[in-house]
Amino acid sequence: MVADSAARMWRAYQQRSHAAPGNYSVWYFADNEADANGLVALVLSGAKRATASALWAHEFDGKPVPEPGDLAVVTDWSGTAQCIIRTTEVEVVPYSEVAEAFAATEGEGDLSLNYWREVHWPYFGREMRRIGGTLTETLPVVCHQFEVVYP
Repeated sequence: MVADSAARMWRAYQQRSHAAPGNYSVWYFADNEADANGLVALVLSGAKRATASALWAHEFDGKPVPEPGDLAVVTDWSGTAQCIIRTTEVEVVPYSEVAEAFAATEGEGDLSLNYWREVHWPYFGREMRRIGGTLTETLPVVCHQFEVVYP
């Protein structure tokens, strides 16, 4: 069963790493199947080591902003576990102040800030419509860096 996929991966990670029982989240990237599956493939290839989200969406959904040390099972769109990541760094900055280096760490497209803005502006626009917010250059963006810890 797909719902058990994350729990199975978590148990395997704990056995391999001798990790103490702890909390973890389960999620996928993006808001559509093609992007979710493509982005997790970039993580598995080693190209993607960061992601960005709207702070207001976290607040609206009642989901905490990741903190360094947090663990998450990342799935594909269908919910099948693909890997476990550990948060290494989190910074909240206005959309207009997202750094070129962060955009490159996201591992998408040509790794440029221009590309990052081209794909994230529409994404954040959809998020703001979903939560009833307004998209502006000052939108607080959660810049989340991570490392793959399993497999």
